[in-house]
Amino acid sequence: MDLDLSGRTVLVTGASQGIGFAVARALVDEGAEVFGVARGTTPQVERLSAEAPSFHYFSADLTDEEGVAGLDSFVTGDLDVLVNNVGSAPARPGGFSSISADDWARSWTLNLMTTVRVTHRLQHRLVEGSAIVNIASENALLPDPMVMDYSTAKAGVLSFTKSLSKELAGRGVRVNAVSPGPVATDLWLGFAKQVSAASGVTAQAVRQETEKAIPTGRFSRPDEVADVVLVLASPRFSNVTGSEFVIDGGMRPTI
Repeated sequence: MDLDLSGRTVLVTGASQGIGFAVARALVDEGAEVFGVARGTTPQVERLSAEAPSFHYFSADLTDEEGVAGLDSFVTGDLDVLVNNVGSAPARPGGFSSISADDWARSWTLNLMTTVRVTHRLQHRLVEGSAIVNIASENALLPDPMVMDYSTAKAGVLSFTKSLSKELAGRGVRVNAVSPGPVATDLWLGFAKQVSAASGVTAQAVRQETEKAIPTGRFSRPDEVADVVLVLASPRFSNVTGSEFVIDGGMRPTI
């Protein structure tokens, strides 16, 4: 199926690694003009920048208003697709009492407000027929004390997605969310190492225990999540909006 993404202008946040980089690379392969942004760069970003003239990269801290404002000069003209992917899930092995007010503020700023601020800044660039895809999380509706602040922030992303979809539908702009379960990325490995340090078990053991809770018995791959994002970005799915799409190997126990 041709997703009709060739020549379309796309901004992907959190594009330096993991899901964000997989999305950016897949969009480049589909022929899109891709603008990636993240706090820093990585070797894979440098390689893609050298190989693909249609990939443009900008380093900015999107938790900062100045960083968000910098997007104005980085992405010019109309925007066909916005993928909000910035996020991080630090482990909280000490539970609720160990999460400070500053921890809550940082988590909500990173995992929710970057999505809100970037969308607010660029909403006037979104043309009729464009799409916003927000990366939420399985934990938004499957919260856990180990990631309590992250879970609540991602629940906010889902609420924001649904609310905004209703407002922008009249302009022909679709807004959907993708909620990944465990994904084989450096982000998840970092989480496993934090749990390992607190519990005394190896990071590999943490991963194996998590895999036991997944009916398919494995983590999703970043490219599998990227495929879902591209489908939602495609104009072929022009009447799909306000929805959450879960990719978790069957982990969520409800329909």
